Amino acid sequence: MHLFVPYLKQRLQQALPGRNVQLKMAPEPVGTRGPERKMEPTPHARQSSVLVLFYPNEEMELEILLTLRSSDIDHGGQISFPGGRSEEGETPVETALREAREEVGIDPGQVHIAGQLTKLFVSHSNNDVTPVVGYMEEQPELSLDPREVEEAFSVELESLLGKKNLTVEDWNLRNHTFKVPYWDVHRVPLWGATAMMLNEFLELYREFRSEAHNAGID
Repeated sequence: MHLFVPYLKQRLQQALPGRNVQLKMAPEPVGTRGPERKMEPTPHARQSSVLVLFYPNEEMELEILLTLRSSDIDHGGQISFPGGRSEEGETPVETALREAREEVGIDPGQVHIAGQLTKLFVSHSNNDVTPVVGYMEEQPELSLDPREVEEAFSVELESLLGKKNLTVEDWNLRNHTFKVPYWDVHRVPLWGATAMMLNEFLELYREFRSEAHNAGID
């Protein structure tokens, strides 16, 4: 087992980095006329979950699973974690595992749940999203549902830590100009809500690497 796993399970029981770290990867309106991001869920927000799934590759480097959503569904053509809206009576973990099985064929019995990250409200879709963190002991074999997922791929965590793959550009979103930070790790930018949730996970990985370095075990 990678040393990050027991560290993460314990760390997820403590106070999390939260919104401040999420917002570092949020699109920021240019000037004073752009809309501010709504972080508090509405009373009728839909409950959703995503699975933040990581595992070692053949070189024992940790990778995280991402999907490219099919173009004809909500948030189509964007990079996301496997996930979706909760069904009645489901816990966040149950939703995340069900959606991962339906979208990319992940066997829930092979996923070890480490805990949950800070919830994120996505205002334009009215979804209050719980990121559920899971790990597997080896790379999964995937079976994609083409109705929901065009592609699934893995990205090494180390490749997301430096500034080499991090870009900021001005985009026009909903008739306003935003400065949009994204990771350039695929033919499609990794940005938006997925990037915000991922950044909190990466912050915990940064903490682990720092503590491991200080202890002389990296």
